[in-house]
Amino acid sequence: MRRRLCLFLLLAAGWAALPAAAAPPVVPDTLAQRLLACTGCHGPQGRAARFPRISLLAGKPADYLFHQLQGFRDGRRQYALMTGLLDPLSDAYLREIAEHFASLDLPYAPVPPQPALPVAVAQRGAQLVREGDAARRLPACTQCHGSALTGVAPAIPGLLGLPRDYLVAQLGAWRTGTRRALAPDCMAHVARALSDDDVGVLAQWLAAQPVPQPAHPAQALPAPLPMECGGVPGGVAR
Repeated sequence: MRRRLCLFLLLAAGWAALPAAAAPPVVPDTLAQRLLACTGCHGPQGRAARFPRISLLAGKPADYLFHQLQGFRDGRRQYALMTGLLDPLSDAYLREIAEHFASLDLPYAPVPPQPALPVAVAQRGAQLVREGDAARRLPACTQCHGSALTGVAPAIPGLLGLPRDYLVAQLGAWRTGTRRALAPDCMAHVARALSDDDVGVLAQWLAAQPVPQPAHPAQALPAPLPMECGGVPGGVAR
């Protein structure tokens, strides 16, 4: 009995000597903390992508980001992971997320060295971007995305600093209907008017262009849009 009592006292003394359990870490309830779910794929602060088919978020026009978040939630864009993350969120919360990423004024990563484009690709790519193709009712990319191709506030994204595979994937999604924008869907019209070769040429040409610094979206277009685009304010050239 005495031995048991001594053993009990020794154990009790040992437990008393143990340090108190560490308090659980305090996680700040901030929007930036909650959006770590986004930056796991889109990179710290949404400034770079880990995967070639995921674009950056930082600094893109707020309305554009808001419409894309709505699109994933509501089924206009098809990606189950994004839909699962966004499905329970309200428009007000999606707007808060969009405004957060749009407010991040961060430089684009330098474009990795690219092999020289074949002459035919360079010429055709520049033509589609700067002039369009009137025979197929294709406007120039610059008519909507701005002369610097860095987008136009509040709703048109830039086209530079994006991987070739991402551009091919998005144009392909518009052509097949797995990506849709608010009606009238002007990008669906543009993508379906492009040939398979033109999609590849455009993606190669755009991915090879340097990104101007700073790459802020323009505040306005110098002329009305060439066609009506859902969710994009402004007049349309007639």
